[in-house]
Amino acid sequence: MQRPTALAPRSAARAALAGGPLDFTDAWLRNRRLSEHTRAAYRRDITGWLTWCAGRELDPLRANFLDVNEYARALESQADPRTGRPLTAATVARKLSALSSWYDFLAKLRAVEANPVAGADRPKVNRDHSATVGLTPEEVDALLAAADADTGPTAARNRAALALLADLGLRVGELVSLDLADLGHERGHRSVRFVGKGGRARRRALAPGTAYAVDAYLALRAAAERVPVDRLTGPLLVTSTGGRLDRHAVFRLVRRLAQAAGIPAWAKLSPHSLRHAFATTARAEGVPLEDVQDAMGHADPRTTRRYDRDRHNLDRDPAYAIWAARARRR
Repeated sequence: MQRPTALAPRSAARAALAGGPLDFTDAWLRNRRLSEHTRAAYRRDITGWLTWCAGRELDPLRANFLDVNEYARALESQADPRTGRPLTAATVARKLSALSSWYDFLAKLRAVEANPVAGADRPKVNRDHSATVGLTPEEVDALLAAADADTGPTAARNRAALALLADLGLRVGELVSLDLADLGHERGHRSVRFVGKGGRARRRALAPGTAYAVDAYLALRAAAERVPVDRLTGPLLVTSTGGRLDRHAVFRLVRRLAQAAGIPAWAKLSPHSLRHAFATTARAEGVPLEDVQDAMGHADPRTTRRYDRDRHNLDRDPAYAIWAARARRR
């Protein structure tokens, strides 16, 4: 009796994921520990590539590095819908990084022979520069003061949101994903736990002012719902109808309060501006780079160093420390 012929590796992968590239994307995302925000961003990145391939009748499982190069050049000339300007090198590099991870997954499944992004010409990203419009410590103070002066049914929630962004340097996705169950106490600290970028579990301490803003908001919310604070459940930050506050509302909030505070660049600010200010102020106040890196959840210390505005100051040249130590020994 003749044995049935086994499927070739690539054919087997296609048969296992009969829906094609979209099923590969679902499998790839399920295989990684990611926050919902990162998951959604990666899905958009891969969908953009698949749409580009479809417009050229190109099978993405047969693409090569020349196709990826052409796609990268197309991205570089594409306008950012938020600014109207061409996509930055960092944005293009991020999209290609997601695509490379997707192809690495397909290569492990033997659905493709090799990762075509590996040989592509990726844009160079200046790690010494951040495109985020930052805030000075005085501007952060003014923004928080505007939140304190704000009125209306959501004013207390807005103050809590701004305090968490300013004092913890959270990403906006991390902020809006917080649940009441994430608040806690650890060894004398008020704390909050959340899932950060890359799906890593994180925990941070709440400074007294931040804890006060959160407590004041929850007290008003509990009174409105006619339950004790410890009986509140669900998202930490909610809309007037009880739904989870979304990232777009936080963007609008930051710009509205920045305008009220008289900050000149209010129209260009974002929640990430407060994260930027958290890092630059922490370094200016002498917080060690490693502690700032841990607080921000950066895997690469070079990412954190971008926020150190004073890093090129010759007063900090290690040569002085070496010379001083030698002088003490003598």
